[in-house]
Amino acid sequence: MDKAVVALLGAILMYGGTANAADTWILRTELWGNPAFSTLQLEATGAAASGTLDGDAARGSLRGGRLQLVVEDRAQDRYDLRVQGDRLAGEVDSADPNDAQRRVRHAVTGWRLPAAPAAPRTLTYTPSDYSNTFDADRPPVLVIWPGDQVGTRTLDSGGVDEHGVTRALFGNPQNGPFFIAGAEPGDTVAVRIERLTLNRDYADSLDSVVGRALGSSLVPQAAELGKPVRWRLDRDKGVARPEKAQGALADYAVPLRPMLGGLALAPGFGAPAMSTGDTGRSGGNMDFNEVIAGNTVYLPVQQPGGLLYLGDAHALQGDGETSQYALETSMDVVFSVRLIKGKAINMPRVESPTQIMVLGQAGSLDEAMRFASTGLLQWLREDYAMTLSQAAQVLGSAVRFDVANLAGRSVGVSARVDKALLPPSRHALSTD
Repeated sequence: MDKAVVALLGAILMYGGTANAADTWILRTELWGNPAFSTLQLEATGAAASGTLDGDAARGSLRGGRLQLVVEDRAQDRYDLRVQGDRLAGEVDSADPNDAQRRVRHAVTGWRLPAAPAAPRTLTYTPSDYSNTFDADRPPVLVIWPGDQVGTRTLDSGGVDEHGVTRALFGNPQNGPFFIAGAEPGDTVAVRIERLTLNRDYADSLDSVVGRALGSSLVPQAAELGKPVRWRLDRDKGVARPEKAQGALADYAVPLRPMLGGLALAPGFGAPAMSTGDTGRSGGNMDFNEVIAGNTVYLPVQQPGGLLYLGDAHALQGDGETSQYALETSMDVVFSVRLIKGKAINMPRVESPTQIMVLGQAGSLDEAMRFASTGLLQWLREDYAMTLSQAAQVLGSAVRFDVANLAGRSVGVSARVDKALLPPSRHALSTD
């Protein structure tokens, strides 16, 4: 975790490097080549140290920079760590999960979470590199707290910035991850898209039609498709036009509607890093054209800090991204985060001022629709105090389904309902 510590050192030093009476540490344990992350809450009184490790009681001592802890609820895991400022390193002696009589040692590193700010902050993060995976083991670029507002920028899906310069490998390179202080597995992160601002005057797409949307009668002719299309973005008038359009498209102009194609938290323990072309339970390359300014995206936390990634900006996208590429461009992004503590959701949710939406993602449209409708039923039951019978009546009379994504390895279907039809929500966001 040393690289992560280096990346965070500037932020950490803002809050001082002396030991605190109560600290939060993020530990990285190397389990036979697989990283496992955990949260250590630690208090030191004199030489005595106590706290919790992912909620399990831990007790021990802190003397001369040497921290020794025993976690009773984990077959007496014994930690022997050296603390140097805001870093620690050492090992844990644990029971073999397949042989309770055998003990094994694993390397442990960690970093201390900065102290909470006195009030929500407005932050700016200018990325210097990007990720082509949603990865729990990538060093966080910034520690943010619930209520903070962050301004940053994205590349297009080909890795090109606002100046037309290639900054990253193609394939939806993402900005992040942002470590959300206080987020733990079992929580939900609410990401509000505050502003999405186009920062260049062009976007790139194709004239293709994805196979899932193409009838067999057109397949021979479609072999000629797949050519690049450059779009001109008129930011003053708020429209996009295909460059050098002729014939029936000579006067074609379509209103801009900036969105983020990529938004995700890191996958959980035991799951490999996910490609930025894929989707999972906690988001990914969703290409859902409701991830726009003014809407809030809810994602389930599977790692300490959540680890938020974002990217793949589109100036505009029709339902399904049927041309394989939407109007791919770069963008300035402002977002904020909040936490819903102790509440886990099964799939991404989106809330607009007027609607609630659940995104089902799977290998087939049937399965994706089943996930979307099930997720919406759960939302109605949990936050609107409905019985299953009542929620079923709402779906039967008011649900709308949209095809969110057809272009990826998985497909997406959204289920939505107008909030005006629903009773008051008992859902409340917490800034804990």
